[in-house]
Amino acid sequence: MFDSSHCAECENIDCLTRCQWIEFKNVDEARAEKNKLIKNGNSRVLSECVTCFACDEYCPYDSHPFDLIVELQEKYNSLNIDPKLLSNIIKQMEPPEELRIKEIDPDKPVFHKCTFSRMNEEEMKGQMFENLQYISGRAFFCNLEYHHLARDSIIRERLPIIMENIKKHGIKELICWHDECYGLWTSYCQRNNIEVPFKPIHIYEYVYNYLKDHESEITKLNIKIAYQRSCSNRFIPETDEWVDKICNLIGVERVPRKYDRENALCCAGAFSWFGKGDLIRPTHNKNVDDMVNYGAEACIYTCPMCKEVLGSKVERKGLKNYLLSDLARMALGEKIG
Repeated sequence: MFDSSHCAECENIDCLTRCQWIEFKNVDEARAEKNKLIKNGNSRVLSECVTCFACDEYCPYDSHPFDLIVELQEKYNSLNIDPKLLSNIIKQMEPPEELRIKEIDPDKPVFHKCTFSRMNEEEMKGQMFENLQYISGRAFFCNLEYHHLARDSIIRERLPIIMENIKKHGIKELICWHDECYGLWTSYCQRNNIEVPFKPIHIYEYVYNYLKDHESEITKLNIKIAYQRSCSNRFIPETDEWVDKICNLIGVERVPRKYDRENALCCAGAFSWFGKGDLIRPTHNKNVDDMVNYGAEACIYTCPMCKEVLGSKVERKGLKNYLLSDLARMALGEKIG
């Protein structure tokens, strides 16, 4: 939930002036647009925003400016998404009316495969994952993707259903495959004062702990990688430390390139669905060229969508594509791809 209490004292308007997608002539112009937003006005920010969530991380007061942006984008239909396409996407991920209860041991952690259990079936195999009990599918889908569609109301409508479906399984610890799932439970719910009745565990925390428990089996990979942060990682930047820990453990160098960490560039995958390639293509090129210029041999992803959007461009530049969990499996001696 957006908190405007610190906006008047904010000098640099970092949430807007640091945006890598929207240009402002100066701080005064950015402040004028921010004031429009605070007054629930129809600022140009709403239509030019690519929903990368970076403004939330840039805000020095943890005020969550994107919560205000997405609320107003829905109010003014700022993204101008084709109504039929939008309706289909919303319907596609609707929770099923009937829930099939799985037999779950509540004293053991549960792996949340989200809706990627088929798309990323191969990436969920191997010794790290094969013995985990799991849940997957629309009944447990976090729905945070509707931030990219300017439909926060869908998240709020479905969150109680998803929460109840998890509670019915008696789950105490949930290992989240995707940043958006973890971000829902540890950021979205907290800033909206929604109690979460289980402990969310980020996939990288789980992977790191597994590697530590099997450290004697690790063979150092000795490769240089560029890390592609997902947009939803902006809500949970503290998880970035797990990336560094995993890389150090498996002998991977995360090259200190320009477009990483707080300065990361979103893949803008949602906008590629809406036929706005002309907007995002130059930024993609800038991002991938940056990987090459800093000597990366592979691009590493958290999000399968980022891999899908950027993968072919990365390959054309001679780099390989992996999820970070793939590298961990490789270090344990598994063959990938």
